[in-house]
Amino acid sequence: MRRPRPTLDSLAQVTAPEPASSADASDDVSIGSLVLPRGFENLADHGDLLDVVTTALDAVEHELAEAVSNADQLADHTSRHLLEAGGKRIRPLLTILSSLLGDPEVRTGQVGEVAAAVRSAAVVMELTHLATLYHDDVMDEAPVRRGAPAAHQVWGNSIAILAGDLIFARASQLMASLGPEAVAIQARTFERLVMGQLWETVGPADQDDPLEHYLRVIGGKTGSLIAAAGRLGAHFGGCDAVTVALLEEYGEKVGMAFQLADDVIDVTSTSHASGKTPGTDLKERVPTLPVLLLRREAAGDSDDAASARAALELVDGPLDTDGQLAAAVAAVSAHPVIGQAWDITRGWSADAVRALAPLPDSPVKGALVAFAEYVVDRES
Repeated sequence: MRRPRPTLDSLAQVTAPEPASSADASDDVSIGSLVLPRGFENLADHGDLLDVVTTALDAVEHELAEAVSNADQLADHTSRHLLEAGGKRIRPLLTILSSLLGDPEVRTGQVGEVAAAVRSAAVVMELTHLATLYHDDVMDEAPVRRGAPAAHQVWGNSIAILAGDLIFARASQLMASLGPEAVAIQARTFERLVMGQLWETVGPADQDDPLEHYLRVIGGKTGSLIAAAGRLGAHFGGCDAVTVALLEEYGEKVGMAFQLADDVIDVTSTSHASGKTPGTDLKERVPTLPVLLLRREAAGDSDDAASARAALELVDGPLDTDGQLAAAVAAVSAHPVIGQAWDITRGWSADAVRALAPLPDSPVKGALVAFAEYVVDRES
């Protein structure tokens, strides 16, 4: 049902709610005043390097707040909504770490401060990610994001979409200051993001393999932006062309692993751990890896085929009530295809680690390897 159109006055009076205690940070690790996604905690073993990263991330956080600020009250409130709800800041962190691989002292960890251009690129990566979340939540009708109500739940679909557009615009303005190559990278990344969403929306063609189609979707929607973070960080950090290409490859593959893990976690985690309602993808009929593997299993004659068909009856049936959704989630999460899904996901993680193999050992490389291993060993 279409909700009544709100007036401008009523919208302007709505402010972003206080975020819930963010489950998005539940699997993070605190190092002093810095909160990092788990997997990067070995940076604490290198104090000078950690100080550089901390300083850069603090600056990025301030620059993010400045980038979304707006003199218009409604635009300001809506743009700040998800930024203030928290988040892991994985893309800015990868941008910063990739840049440090170009420092002459990277092997010792005695690196210099992060360049302003790198910080700007990090801000653009997070702004672009934020904007896609506004749009994704409208398309998926997701009720919760980062432990807080999704923007469309607060202001309606139209305002949420426009808020995402506005954040994209601010990202583009900032990227323009970094030169034509950066703009070209952002444009190609944006195209892949949109195509990934388009492919997901229309589904595979009759001649397409559903699993291959699915991987192409998440390559566009997730892998592309993390690949861009690695490439831009390495580029503005002064890395050579080979290293820039390796970081782009690493970003693509670790992004694939991260999204595949997210999709498995959608049916194996709790709302408290993930910050999202379990089974959101099932409810929205998004054909993610566990369901695709279930369908393949159900079409065969293995020992698990009958249980796969039973699980699909729940998945394909009505999911309107909490009980119906919970039953479907339980059936999928208990099926052996979850093990298969994790095996596939770990394969992408291993590929990400292998992409870094040509680089000399350093604390930064070690942190990137640890993160690739962490993304397939987490709860949220």
